[in-house]
Amino acid sequence: MSSPIRLVLALHNHQPIGNFDGVMEQAYQDSYLPFIEVFEPYESLRLALHTSGSLIEWLDNHHPEYLDRLAALVDARRLEIVGGAFFEPILTMIPPGDRVGQIASYTQWLNSRLGADVQGMWMPERVWEQSLASDLAMAGIRYTILDDFHFKNAGWSEDQLHGHYITENNGQIINVFPGSERLRYTLPFAEPHETIDYLRHVAEIQPNAIVAFGDDGEKFGTWPDTHAHVYENGWLRRFFDALIENQDWIEVTTPSDALDAVQPLGKIYIPESSYREMTEWALPAEQQNAYEDAHHNLEEQGVWNQIAPFVRGGFWRNFKVRYPETGEMYSRMMQVSNRLATLRADGQASQQLDQALVELYRGQCNCGYWHGAFGGVYLPHLRNAVYNHLIAADNLMDEHEGYGRESTARVELEADDYNFDGRQEARLASDRLIAYAAPAVGGSLYELDVRTICHNLLATLARRPEAYHRKVLAGPSEAGGDVASIHDRVVFKQEGLDKEVVYDNYLRNSLIDHFFDLDISLGDLVANDYREQGDFVTGSYEAKIRRSSERMQLMMTRDGHVDGTPIRITKGVTLESGGSELEVAYLLEGLPTDRPLHFGIEWNFAGLPAGADDRYFHSGDRNSMGQLGERLDLIDVHSLHLVDEWLGIDCGLSIDRPASIWTHPIATVSQSEGGFELVHQSVMVLPHWILQADEQGRWSVKLRLAIDTSIAESRMADAECAVGG
Repeated sequence: MSSPIRLVLALHNHQPIGNFDGVMEQAYQDSYLPFIEVFEPYESLRLALHTSGSLIEWLDNHHPEYLDRLAALVDARRLEIVGGAFFEPILTMIPPGDRVGQIASYTQWLNSRLGADVQGMWMPERVWEQSLASDLAMAGIRYTILDDFHFKNAGWSEDQLHGHYITENNGQIINVFPGSERLRYTLPFAEPHETIDYLRHVAEIQPNAIVAFGDDGEKFGTWPDTHAHVYENGWLRRFFDALIENQDWIEVTTPSDALDAVQPLGKIYIPESSYREMTEWALPAEQQNAYEDAHHNLEEQGVWNQIAPFVRGGFWRNFKVRYPETGEMYSRMMQVSNRLATLRADGQASQQLDQALVELYRGQCNCGYWHGAFGGVYLPHLRNAVYNHLIAADNLMDEHEGYGRESTARVELEADDYNFDGRQEARLASDRLIAYAAPAVGGSLYELDVRTICHNLLATLARRPEAYHRKVLAGPSEAGGDVASIHDRVVFKQEGLDKEVVYDNYLRNSLIDHFFDLDISLGDLVANDYREQGDFVTGSYEAKIRRSSERMQLMMTRDGHVDGTPIRITKGVTLESGGSELEVAYLLEGLPTDRPLHFGIEWNFAGLPAGADDRYFHSGDRNSMGQLGERLDLIDVHSLHLVDEWLGIDCGLSIDRPASIWTHPIATVSQSEGGFELVHQSVMVLPHWILQADEQGRWSVKLRLAIDTSIAESRMADAECAVGG
């Protein structure tokens, strides 16, 4: 008989804010429900469960009977509910006040709904920085679970990790469990006896040991091929049976009871980290490939295991650098958080501010801010959901301050370093639109919020290199007949993905100023096979602000070059009080008078999906010119509209002189848990002209972007009437 050992099994169930109902229902049927159904009859086994707030709200609305079953297991002391930050933010990404607020509010919710005595919390994506210890303690948290990788980064060896440790910050302490990476890869992918053999080994070398498993509950049914493996083929029952058969020396317990029964192994200070795979994903793509190559080479030489404890990847916060679009989303979140904190610090209180706080917390959900084996930032509906809640929070704060009525219609224009890049951006806002412009980055618009439907039309994403693209270019493969971890699968969800790997050399914003060769085609543009003649796309523009009570204008000017010829572009972006229309006027000066130039103004529209008949182009008459995924090559037109009937929006671009217009969808080849896929990110609309300057070397054009959300507003009014009736 082996020495007694305590096994802590902690599952983390999570679905992000903005995920589709169908996806969440499938996860419930494939994973959450069957796991509990298998677990319930094993009355001597105990479990810890964390369910993220975004998922538990959905479950409470769609399957309250499931939460009732959890509450019964809590009452029977078979289930310990692990708390956390309500809507699963990366804690290092949000201000300390929001960290404590999210944790405390979720603890209160779990106590009220499930009768849970919350003592511990799930650390989202196990992203840790030592300063978090005091925030957790302030929020009433006693313990958390990290990975053994964190402890190895601090210099601890494998044999020192079978228990729990004390850590502190500013004199406030919490307990930390090292979650076993070994168990993360055996559960549920290896046969149960392999886990039992590992536990027997630990029990023999360390009396009174604790081994903790903390990982995604979706591994048990939702990940590819796991439902059949875990339930239909009986893996979970065999695993529970094996634990029962060995319960004379394996005690399956909860984190809190393990803390009460076993003294800490000591004190530790843990470097910033996450789980091992996350630190690899945080590296730039080229460095990820170099890391992987070095890893394989050292494994072949038989030395990897010796140096692995001293090898670390990247820093999670640098996802905001790898994907500047997530940095913009983060900075928008910080603006909302700071504004709300200021109002509350002034002692202001209202129902609107309470709801704004919830919307802010929802907009802090981590999944749209990073990328790894899961879609993350590449999933538009996750980015759209983040902006939806942040814009809603802003609207609620406006309502609290008395804005939003016709008598309070307004327009604002301010300048500040909104995206924390050390340069000034501009914010142009009315009651219906908010536009953010980056004069230093091509004079482009990088955010355009439609406040009536809480939608950012510029939540775009550029196509960029990813480490896994070399797998895409090599072609699909399967990982043999066994159930594989998502980290090992190479599956194409569509054919021909290798032909779709194209990279952008600028962010897909709007008001991007191009000079092309005269004979460039739409096909050349789609293939990214063209020469940029000018230096305006990412060049820095000088900015001036013009204000009046009824309209605001941002003027941006750049003295640049087109094939060596000095040219000046001035563009003015104007918004009127209460307006839902942007006016953009261009003046080009210094143009050669003896030859034409090919000039284009690129716009990108996000959150308007392709591939559906109710998302389409029209010329102003509402007659469809094709779905938004169509490539159009229009000549001598004055307008083009993009309609999304599901959102209830019509984006109409009108031009005061005849223009040719190109459109094409921007799609990324990205990785998800199911394989590699092509994901629609935005619709590019590019008016362009073969222009001939006048005698003074000048040329001008005026464009208007009118945002019509009357369809959506009518639906909202009908819904309010239905509720009121």
